Amino acid sequence: MVHNKKSVVIIGPAYPLRGGLATFDERMARAFNEENFATTIYTFSLQYPSFLFPGTTQFSTDPPPNALDIFVKINSVNPFNWIKVGNELKNIKPDIIIVRYWLPFMGPCLGTILRQVKKNKHTKIICIADNIIPHEQKIIDKPFTKYFVKPIDAFVTMSDKVMEDLRLFTQKKAIKIIHPLYDNFGNAISKKEAQEFLQINTSKKTLLFFGFIRHYKGLDILLNALKIIKEKNNSFYHSLQLIIAGEYYEDSKKYTSFIIENKLKDVVVQKTNFIPDSEVKYYLCAADVVIQPYRNATQSGVTPLAYHFEKPMIVTNVGALASNVPHKKVGLVCEPNATDIANAIEEFFTLNYNAFLDNIKEEKKKYSWDKLVKSILNLCDDN
Repeated sequence: MVHNKKSVVIIGPAYPLRGGLATFDERMARAFNEENFATTIYTFSLQYPSFLFPGTTQFSTDPPPNALDIFVKINSVNPFNWIKVGNELKNIKPDIIIVRYWLPFMGPCLGTILRQVKKNKHTKIICIADNIIPHEQKIIDKPFTKYFVKPIDAFVTMSDKVMEDLRLFTQKKAIKIIHPLYDNFGNAISKKEAQEFLQINTSKKTLLFFGFIRHYKGLDILLNALKIIKEKNNSFYHSLQLIIAGEYYEDSKKYTSFIIENKLKDVVVQKTNFIPDSEVKYYLCAADVVIQPYRNATQSGVTPLAYHFEKPMIVTNVGALASNVPHKKVGLVCEPNATDIANAIEEFFTLNYNAFLDNIKEEKKKYSWDKLVKSILNLCDDN
């Protein structure tokens, strides 16, 4: 049987692994399938050794995604496995390999696999770089990243900051695109239905902090902002509720202690287990506004998620957050400190919510998977 389809292999997290990278890779595979590519994902049998993983489990509890070819193959700490997988991919000769790079720890594994693939002198290798220099830096970062970038033909970044970091390591062809919409979590439902599902107050103004909880994401700054609002405007404070939705990737004690000590429990709803894909829509749809109080950032998967569910945002002026959330059009941009965030929360609820929604519907058109696919194909043609 002759099959003329071009082939794409995506190397990165996917089911049975969980999290934003896995969600992205699976959605990207569907986008390439829709363009008539034979698409497979090579994911990890071991992604991180347990001592490097801060969460409770790396594995999804959801059913496997339909109609995707996912091969659980890569062991991130076994060099013999890297050679084996590299040789397998070299012999398969896919037309394109798209590799995710988000952590220098993965540099030796992925760099070795891709060096083997390059020997077939056929496969184009495109990297989607989520981070080049991580938020929490280590001595291994630069040598591991330097090793990784060598076999790559071209790069895609989703923020100016990652592009800037990439240029410290290579001058190879690279383009920046907008992180596409996370449109695979189902359709929006009413705020009331979502809040009833979550069993939270249906009469309060609702803020949502969504995603893994790490220091750089500034949840502590947001809690400080709530404290400021409480001291400044008690009646407004009692009209609010903050949903914290996501798993702690660091010690939770400093957050929970702050909430108790400052008597914030009456407005803070803690849903701090991992949120399965099937429940994501309830959290987004329960919110009036999604808040990203980050200390630093490259890009965020929360922004395209908010766009999909047509939710305004309050974001800090770091990384690509501000450029992806036009100020006073689809949300508010403020500085990453508690006073500015408190002021932004108060200001948000004085503005015209419906005007935000109209602008979000327009702005979200930029966030297409089709644009990502075409950008990658153009990079392949240029190399």
